[in-house]
Amino acid sequence: MKAFIIDGYKPRDGGRIADIPDPVPTQGQVLVRVHAAGVNLLDAKIRSGEFKRILPYRMPLVLGHDVAGDVVAVGPDVRRFKVGDEVYARPDTSGIGTFAELIAMNESDVALKPTTVSMAEAASVPLVGLTGWQALVDRAKVQPGEKVFIQAGSGGVGTIAIQLAKHLGATVATTAGATSAAMVAGLGADIVIDYRQQEFAAVLADYDVVLHSQDDATLRKSLRVLKPGGRLISISGPPDPPFAAKIGAPWFVRPVVRALSSTTRHRAKRRGVDYSFLFMRADGAQLAEITTLIEDGTIRPVLDRTFPFASTRDAIAYVQAGRTKGKVVVTM
Repeated sequence: MKAFIIDGYKPRDGGRIADIPDPVPTQGQVLVRVHAAGVNLLDAKIRSGEFKRILPYRMPLVLGHDVAGDVVAVGPDVRRFKVGDEVYARPDTSGIGTFAELIAMNESDVALKPTTVSMAEAASVPLVGLTGWQALVDRAKVQPGEKVFIQAGSGGVGTIAIQLAKHLGATVATTAGATSAAMVAGLGADIVIDYRQQEFAAVLADYDVVLHSQDDATLRKSLRVLKPGGRLISISGPPDPPFAAKIGAPWFVRPVVRALSSTTRHRAKRRGVDYSFLFMRADGAQLAEITTLIEDGTIRPVLDRTFPFASTRDAIAYVQAGRTKGKVVVTM
């Protein structure tokens, strides 16, 4: 099959399309023909080696973390899916590789594709949808009437998280440029702050939850908008000791992680708020919950643009430039 691969970190060619052996589904796996694959900033970060100490991938590596397609074969003991099912997924971190014609994935990572959206729209959802779910439902446990600040509302995570927070009954504030203000308001944002004109920390106060996805300076200001007992969940770092323990990081990495987040954790403690780092995990059952919300119209995917598979490198560069509105998808 054809796949988009990197031969090492920081490849000079930015990655290439190559012929590699077809995957074979093993125990509990489904083999999926890829129709579309979502593109995430995470792909660029892995390519650059940003996570190589905690996610040591073997090369050559097929990139890609979102997929929508149809099941073409199943391994032993697969019970939930059959050949012909249309599915979507964020494969397990150890089994990424959706920029390819085929991918074998654990049955537990996969869900039936929402019937109300296209393959491209479905492929835009898994990573950002699960990130929003795990941040707002699992970690923050957002309750009706709470106030939630979601940074970068026009981005992939932001567009889904705004809709999910509104579904949970929260008042939602977000940041966006002037050209995106109407879009994020249409998704449900109650307060839209033009980050070029206003300082969000001067506008927001006494918030219950912050979903942080920006830099360290923004993180420091975000801690100030939380009320005592508030929760800040970061998807951009710094990673914290519970994360290192969860992924089974080597002993020599754990002190580094602890040091990286030490200042942030101390600042949060002084303000009486909780800080935690989230690196989302694959979860087919949670994705099935998101499917229900898509099919009943609660959540709608937001596509910025699609690229053909031959232009996968261009698609990653487009996402890396940081101006997307919603998600970017590669179609096969």
